[in-house]
Order: sequence, then structure tokens, then C-alpha cells
Amino acid sequence: MSPSPFVVEWVARVARELGAANGDRRALDVAMGRGRHALVLAQAGFRTFGVDVKLDAVRDAVTNGAHAGVSIRGWCADLTQHPLPEARFEALVVTRYLQRDLFPALQRAARSGGFVLYETFTTRQRALNTGPTSPDHLLEPGELRARFDVAGWELLAYEETCEPEAVARLAARRLPLG
Repeated sequence: MSPSPFVVEWVARVARELGAANGDRRALDVAMGRGRHALVLAQAGFRTFGVDVKLDAVRDAVTNGAHAGVSIRGWCADLTQHPLPEARFEALVVTRYLQRDLFPALQRAARSGGFVLYETFTTRQRALNTGPTSPDHLLEPGELRARFDVAGWELLAYEETCEPEAVARLAARRLPLG
């Protein structure tokens, strides 16, 4: 599967803004699967980490990075059991994954001035008769926006679309402290 065009575009923007090419900027791909977005982050100059519950997927992501000439540091963890590190990343990417109780941890994992890029399915996906159908895996209309339209965060981009998939997309930035 190809990387999300939304994520590719925003990773490039974030890298330019942060000057990620110096290698000091850290990024995390949450529920990274085989690393399609971790690879985008690493190629943009981020020191890239990825986490997934499936060990074979983590291994594949690390291997895919090595074949592409970049380093992806992967770890296998169930995020319902293991917390994310706090104030550690300049960029976090989450796609095709929804764990509602993880939103506060995602926000805490972003450093001051850091970004969260998020894209996942909405309840309108059911009408397309493909993809997830459980309410546990589908955002309600406006839900993603509401999770980041809070004190300390700036919404940079938000959309919900139904073609070719029903997804919500968000780019948000943690406001710099002080």
C-alpha cells in the first residue's frame, strides 16, 4: 500500500518548518504496520521511530527502511498496555488506527511546537461496504477535530471526505510553551 498523499504532503511541510534534515528531530509512526509512513518520515530527515503490536510488521518496517537506506527504530508494543513517552517527538503520524483513549497520550508525546498528522476512517465508511464497520474503529463526524480543538493546540488542516474512502484528516501543532 502506498503512503497517504495527505501524510506525504504534511511530512514535507513539517520537515521544512522544523529543519528536520539536521537529524535531531524525532518522529513517531503510531501503529506503523510495515512502515509506509515511517519510511516517509525517515526520508524527510527525521530520526524515526515506529510502534506496532505485530512483531512481524515491526521487523518488516525496519528492514524496508534499511533497504531504502534509512534507519527506522521500531518497537513492538500494545498501546493499550504501554504508554507513549512524553514530550519526545516533533512529529507523530497516525493512519488507519483509532484508539480513543490514546488521544491524550498522543498530545503529551508531542514536544512543544510539535505536530500530529492523523488520518483514519469515519462512520461514513460503512456506506462504502469496505473497510472497518465497528464503531470502535470509526470516527464520528467532527470527532477528530474536537480532540485537537483544545487549549494548547492549533488546527492547521482538517477535512472529512467520502471519496474514495470516508476518512477524517488532521494536521495540528502543539503550541510552543511560553
